[in-house]
Amino acid sequence: MSNWTEERNEQMNTYPKRPRRVTAAIVAAALAGGGAGAGIYAATSGGGATTTVAAPTAAVTATAQDTSSSSQLSVSQIYKQSSKSVVEVDVTSVSSNNQPFPFGGGGQGEVQGQGTGWVYDSKGDIVTNQHVVDGATSVKVTFADGSTYKAKVIGTDPSTDIAVIRVDAPSSELQPLTLGDSSKVAVGDGVVAIGDPFGLDNTVTTGIVSAVDREITAPDNAPITNAIQTDAAINHGNSGGPLFNLQGEVIGVTAQIESNSGGNDGIGFAIPSSTVKSIADQLIAERSVRHALLGVEVQTVPASAASQLGTSSGVAVKQVQSGTAASKAGLKGSTGSKTVAGVSYPTGGDVITAFNGTKVTTSQQLRALIDAHKPGDTVKLTVLRGGKTRTVEVKLGVRSS
Repeated sequence: MSNWTEERNEQMNTYPKRPRRVTAAIVAAALAGGGAGAGIYAATSGGGATTTVAAPTAAVTATAQDTSSSSQLSVSQIYKQSSKSVVEVDVTSVSSNNQPFPFGGGGQGEVQGQGTGWVYDSKGDIVTNQHVVDGATSVKVTFADGSTYKAKVIGTDPSTDIAVIRVDAPSSELQPLTLGDSSKVAVGDGVVAIGDPFGLDNTVTTGIVSAVDREITAPDNAPITNAIQTDAAINHGNSGGPLFNLQGEVIGVTAQIESNSGGNDGIGFAIPSSTVKSIADQLIAERSVRHALLGVEVQTVPASAASQLGTSSGVAVKQVQSGTAASKAGLKGSTGSKTVAGVSYPTGGDVITAFNGTKVTTSQQLRALIDAHKPGDTVKLTVLRGGKTRTVEVKLGVRSS
């Protein structure tokens, strides 16, 4: 059992109104074989659609339609002030005969990959996706003016698909982008993406926020919560690029697409800026990231089923992992199950209804609350057991990679 199973939810299409978890296969942008963008590998999601990592493609010159706020910028203004801080990331790695299709079976050899990054601070730190630089033997960065510098991988986190690389470049090249508050992003907000799809540097695409609070899958199969869904065109090569709001602030890092064709079908996902800042700061300071772990497998109990189950809506504990924080705190897993409207729910165990006083209604919400804490933090869980409500203090553990 994975050490992040408390963040795993049941099939999300059972209740359409719940935040939907997106299962994704990750591909390090335009991998060169027979040319830019020649190779990808993919997995099939429950709906038959193929989800791959990527980021924005074809250039779009239209300006955003919503001009209700005087602080909003045109697409052209955002591009002019930000494109100089968006870089192409070229990666050399070593392939082997166990490389996923279509790169497998041919022994070992060098593979070239390409993605996008952006200047995070004036020290030369650049943010990109973990999957872009995974396994890299060398990395180089090209700025908008054509200047190229060797880069060093400072740290990577496969659980959030965030990496930080560093270049020794003059201060004139290092103009950090401004982070926005991803918690304020709303459906319908205009967005702008800048990146290097298929090696076409400094390509800009526009769209809107199609949905918020999505859940996507990280390179190590851990869930990434609070992802932003957008219809801005995202294709191979934009992985790691910035997604801007109309104030010109970075609200996310483009990372994945869901597609039947393997190309842009208008469903892309960005890792939220709140996650990006937390992870990037840790990587810069410590070269690694530690994620908090509760240690339970859970399932959402919606209000529509709770009364028939004789319990409260919340998050039911299916199983408690031995030796984890949950086990030490005495949380109780289920002893049976009951089917309501065709869905099987765990019974006889604890139902988590609040986390540090915040009402918990879905397992995705519980994941996000855990992710916002660090290992060693003590939190208070409100649980319903046997018809009685109690408060349990838990000292969160460390989630292994």
